[in-house]
Amino acid sequence: MDSANQTTPPRTLIVMGVSGCGKSSVAQQLAASLGWALHEGDAYHSEASIAKMRAGVPLTDEDRADWLARLARLLAEAATAGPAQGVVLTCSALKRKYRDQLRAGSGQGAVGFVFLDLDYDTALQRVQERAGHFFSPELVANQFATLERPDGESCVLGVDATLPLADIVGRVNAWLAVPPRAAAASLSSSQP
Repeated sequence: MDSANQTTPPRTLIVMGVSGCGKSSVAQQLAASLGWALHEGDAYHSEASIAKMRAGVPLTDEDRADWLARLARLLAEAATAGPAQGVVLTCSALKRKYRDQLRAGSGQGAVGFVFLDLDYDTALQRVQERAGHFFSPELVANQFATLERPDGESCVLGVDATLPLADIVGRVNAWLAVPPRAAAASLSSSQP
């Protein structure tokens, strides 16, 4: 899925998808590749929401409301700072209304979404193997039940989340029309 009917390249990228799809890893590499600021959406959750997720209790729309408002304000502040630097944000953004709230928060700036598409079994396995994160594996099924795929939405790039990290970042850079040499140079310094 590549709904790239945008007139100008986005200066805000939201790396989205269910837990375990690789949002943080992809966002870190994208921010480094692009020279953009990186914001980890999970860092903006309330303590109460983190406690619920740690206990295996799914968040409701009400629980997510303040979190999404904080992220929208963050994007608004970045948009008013001017076009000097773009922003990469991780956020599950599972529902269309969540994505629309983030789009509205960015003001007049173009917002692009990178949807890391992953099947349930792989997501569950990744979450179970992830050490030190508050997200309980019991919540993966709820994430898939909540997910409203962004198919057909404007300015969304869908990418198979099982691709190698360098391939995912390369596809996003190509979508943004970043010269391949610049993208490759920034990635080569971070490869093991």
